[in-house]
Amino acid sequence: DKTVSLRKDLSEMHEWITQAEEEYLERDFEYKTPDELQKAVEELKRAKEEALQKEVKVKLITDSVNNFIAKAPPAAHEALKKELDVLITSYQQLCSRLNGKWKTLEEVWACWRELLSYLDAENKWLNEIEQKLKATENVQGGAEEISESLDSLERLMRHPEDNRNQIRELAQTLTDGGILDELINEKLEKFNTRWEELQQEAVRRQKSLEQSIQSAQETDKTLRLIQESLAVIDKQLAAYTADRVDAAQVPQEAQ
Repeated sequence: DKTVSLRKDLSEMHEWITQAEEEYLERDFEYKTPDELQKAVEELKRAKEEALQKEVKVKLITDSVNNFIAKAPPAAHEALKKELDVLITSYQQLCSRLNGKWKTLEEVWACWRELLSYLDAENKWLNEIEQKLKATENVQGGAEEISESLDSLERLMRHPEDNRNQIRELAQTLTDGGILDELINEKLEKFNTRWEELQQEAVRRQKSLEQSIQSAQETDKTLRLIQESLAVIDKQLAAYTADRVDAAQVPQEAQ
């Protein structure tokens, strides 16, 4: 009987739709690791593609039902037509929901990758600060050399807040959805602690270098005064020597 055969096809397709909904749309997912999140994205993509492939079967069933209705008595029309309409609606909703969930998870995955990228960039910058702090730990030389070290440190510290703001926003977006929250909180705590420590150390180093510059400037001034005094004395002594003046004949300081 053609009606039985058509109803069997409709029933099998309904069962497949129900199974897909239970498997991919009604099951609660927990994403505690990046691997779990990536696996979910791949699963949803496969499910979406599989659903699209079923379109051929839905079309065949639709054509078969419509052909049967065109030839069958009116009494057989209503029930089959209703079942077909329910099937088509359910199938379209499934495809739409699978596609929507897959897109959402793809955006979440992209958000996670973007967060890692910003963290990587900021940690590289923190590495540069760490190296600069080590390089300026015991700066040798006069005021000019110390001033150059201070300038290079201050240039490095003039780092825009954009990346850190992005990290905060991306992390908030993910953790609000309960996605990778433990891992993200751990990474952020480590990053923020390191950021604060290096910022504080950089401020201390800047003050230390400023004091060193001041001390070096005072030393340079003292040395310059000594050199000027020695030059005057040297000139006087040279004049005495040229005039063959005996040491006993000159003032005590010249002696």
